This record gives sequence, structure tokens and C-alpha cells, in this order.
Amino acid sequence: MTAVMANGNWDPALSRLLVSLEEVRQQLPSSEEEFGFLSGLLQSRELNALVQVHNKIISNGKDEKFHPMLSNAMQVALEVLDVVSQRTSIQADCKEIFFLLQKPHMQGVLCAHDAIAQKDYFPRLPEIPVEVDEDEETIKIVQLVKSNEPLSGAQSVEPIVGATIKTDEETGKIVIARIMHGGAADRSGLIHVGDEVCEVNGINVEGKTPNDVLKILQSSEGTITFKLVPADSKINLRESKVRVRAYFDYSATDDPYIPCKEAGLDFKNGDVLHIVSQDDAYWWQARREGDRNMRAGLIPSRALQERRIIHERTAKDKTGEDAENDDFDREEIATYEEVARLYPRPGLHRPIALVGPPGVGRNELKRRLLALDPEKYKTTIPYTSRPIRPGEINGKEYYFVTREKMEEDVEAGKFIEFGEYKGNLYGTSAESVESLVNAGYVCILNPHYQALKMLRIPQLKPYIIYVKPPSFEVLKETRHGAFARSTFDENNSRGFTDEEFLEIIHSGERIEFLYGHWFDETIVNADLSTAFEQLVRAVAKVETEPLWVPASWVQ
Repeated sequence: MTAVMANGNWDPALSRLLVSLEEVRQQLPSSEEEFGFLSGLLQSRELNALVQVHNKIISNGKDEKFHPMLSNAMQVALEVLDVVSQRTSIQADCKEIFFLLQKPHMQGVLCAHDAIAQKDYFPRLPEIPVEVDEDEETIKIVQLVKSNEPLSGAQSVEPIVGATIKTDEETGKIVIARIMHGGAADRSGLIHVGDEVCEVNGINVEGKTPNDVLKILQSSEGTITFKLVPADSKINLRESKVRVRAYFDYSATDDPYIPCKEAGLDFKNGDVLHIVSQDDAYWWQARREGDRNMRAGLIPSRALQERRIIHERTAKDKTGEDAENDDFDREEIATYEEVARLYPRPGLHRPIALVGPPGVGRNELKRRLLALDPEKYKTTIPYTSRPIRPGEINGKEYYFVTREKMEEDVEAGKFIEFGEYKGNLYGTSAESVESLVNAGYVCILNPHYQALKMLRIPQLKPYIIYVKPPSFEVLKETRHGAFARSTFDENNSRGFTDEEFLEIIHSGERIEFLYGHWFDETIVNADLSTAFEQLVRAVAKVETEPLWVPASWVQ
């Protein structure tokens, strides 16, 4: 047992569970990584704190209950003031109490105490009238307190206290079309999709339109009473646990097709969203992750967004727009990706992959990071088919293999990237990355951007940092100021030309378009020192913070 678990303050149940886990370790059908995760979880201070809080709540619930000592504290305070004010001579302590009990904040606290003690909660709902329907049709009456939830005039669907209504095409009746998760209707548990709306605040809605009902709601104050005919079957609205990362910007007010603009949820590219309902094929309900108290909003579903993107690209093709950028066609339509949190694993670091256009400075950033702590940061040794030269040692600068062997391994998918230069093959194997990770090092890579397809896999779990070029003016000024040598020149004997600067920027735009949805972080390399500081902070974050990754990586 670790020193942490030996701490006397540690929960004994967790300690026993950890000991039992160690005893059956060899019989468990689990990998070392899975066992390590479970063991680390049982030893985490966070879990121990949660268990202690749980135990405290349970014990309080069993051993003691909280009751008010009295329910007329304000009346007692007034009596004290009356008694003290009648005294001819008041001691210092009494004088302090006399002035304290007259303060508005103190009186407000006492009034609030009495209201709670007397269970005098606001708002008070009126008594529900008892009615018997003549045709004996089942009727339910639901009262909700009107909040600041959106009410707007869309064509056929309106939000009402966290729900939307529409006209049923077959019957012409007003029915509940959608329940917004987290809204008043959802919290009540009394209104369901398909319920027929008969009356609102005593006003019969037969023959009325959703806009007519909206006007009734807008003119209502406080409590809203609905008379409803229950739907034949209640749709299960249990909240899902799916989280996704969005790969596009969305503004509900700019979307002409959303059922209700005020019910929409705006988000930015890269935001993590909690999808609470996918019942509708075109409109999901979601919250921004971490915003637990927020009412869910409507966002386009994956299928709807993909159709929009395809339609947009088709329209551009027909008009000939961006014809010179045909090579920018992306194989994948990036909309949403299901994600989950990946927690840092002690001694098992995620590889850091620096991607960007040639000439942007990735090699220098990598060199500085490796030099920062050579015992911690390592890079892979590439494979090559070229003959070994005098003085070279196999496994130091390169692993030397035959061309046939390398071609065989390439065909078998063992290389995350490879290429040919002057008749010889060069490449980086996935196994070499895994070896460094398993040895406890932070593996630093600067692969070609096309290698991301082979690198971004559950076995490697890379953290991908895009090194982005600054604007043309800044790029030219900083590189000339640092006397940077052109990477387009094989001998590195001259500086960059304007054409080469433009090529760096154009290449960066192409990489960002094709693979931007895979970037975990972007660092603009305008100033090398500043960019390196950002890189060091990013690497430290990967080692210490739980981060969002594709859900398949943690399953």
C-alpha cells in the first residue's frame, strides 16, 4: 500500500478495496493500463474526499435532523427592541444589540429565517379547480411559474416555458412538440410530447394558431395554468451522457431553418457540448459542457449539418468559386466528434506532435524542447534503407534496414510516415513511438501533416499542436531579423524569399483546412521565444490536466 493510502485520514473502505484489488490482480482480465487507472482512481484524493462527504451526509441524515428553534424570530427581535428602548440607561453590549437589530440586513435575515421555518415559500400556486369533463376524457391541469425562458414568434412552433408547440397536421389541435431539457416543463415532469393543449389560463385554444397561444402567454403574469389531454404514450426523455466537440461555428439567429431562434444554442469551433437529446433527426438538444444549470438549446444534428456542408460545397462547385483551391477538398466532413476526458497517467505520457508547414519553425521548437530536459523529452530514431556510412552507429542516428524489409513494413502499416529521398526510403515507425512512451519518456514528433491519419489512433493518443505561421508582414520581419536560413534551399545558404514566405502561409492554410479539426492546440510562431514558452506550458498541461479526446481512446 502506498504512503498516501497509509494516511490515517483515508477512508478505510477504499483502503480495503485497494488491498483486495492487489490480491486478485493476476486473476483479473485487464491490461496494466486499465489496472493502473483503477488503482490510481482508488488512491486519488478527489475520490476519498467525495466518499467522506457522502458518509457525512448519510450519517447526518440518520443521526440528526435540522429543525428551526422558533418560527417568529422577527417578532422576538421587535420585542427585544421594545424592552431595550424603555431602559433609561443602556450598557454598551445592549446598545450594540439595539442598533444591530435595527439594521435592514439583519431584519432581512430574520424575515427570511421565519419564512423558511414556516415553509412560507413564494410563489403560492392557487388551488386547482376540480372539473369533470362531460365526455369523460382524461384531462390534466398543470401549473407552472412563468420564467424568463424564451418566447418568440416562429412560424408554427413556439417555446412555452421550456417547451415548443405546433399544430397537429391531422387533427388541427395545438400539441406539445418538444420538451426542452432543463426548462420549467421538463423540471415539472408533468408535460409530455404529444399532449394536446385545451386551455391556457382558462382561455380555450381550439381553432387558434401557435401565434395566438403565444400572445396569451406573453400577456400572462406569474402562474400559467395549462389544461391538457395526455398523449397516448409518453416518450422517454432520459438525458443522454454523450459529449461532442463541435468543429464549426453556429449562430441560431443566423440560421433561417431553426424551429425557434430563441431556443437555439450558439457555440464556437472547438467547444465541447453535452448532447442531452438526439430524439429529433434534425435538431438535437445540447448544453455547453460545464454549464449544468443552463436550459438545453437546439443545435443542428450531425446529419443536418453534413447535408448543409455538402450543399454548400456543391453550390461553390457550380459557380466555380475557389476553383484554384480544388486540392483543398477535405476527405472528411467535420461536424461533431464524440469525446471523453482522458486523465493523465503517471509514467505514461502522451506523444507531442508538432505539425505545420515547412519553414514555420517546428524543427527549432522541437530542438529547444529536447534540450530543455534530455532525460525527459526524447524523439524517435528514423528508419532508412540507405547504406550505413563510416562512423555511423545503427540505432543512433538511424536504424538501417534493407529496402525490401522497409517496403514490407510500410505495406503492413507499421510506419506512421515514410518517404523517399535520393533513391532511399526514410520513415518513422509506430513501434518506436510506443517504445518511448512505455519507457516513461515524453515523445516529441514533428511529422508531415499527412501522417496524422496514421498517428491519431487510440494506441498512441497524441496531443497535436499546430505551429501556425503569422501574417506575411510579421513572418518576413521576424525571419529576416533573426537571419533565418531558407529551408527551401538544400544547403541552407540563403534567406527566405517573398515567394517562399507566401508558400509557407498558403501551405499552412491548406493544412489547417484539411486537418484543423484534429488540432488540440494552435501556437502562432511569430516570436520564437514566445512560441516556445507556449509550447512548454502546453506540454505541462498534457501531463497534469484531464483533456478531451476521441471517446474511442478511453473505452
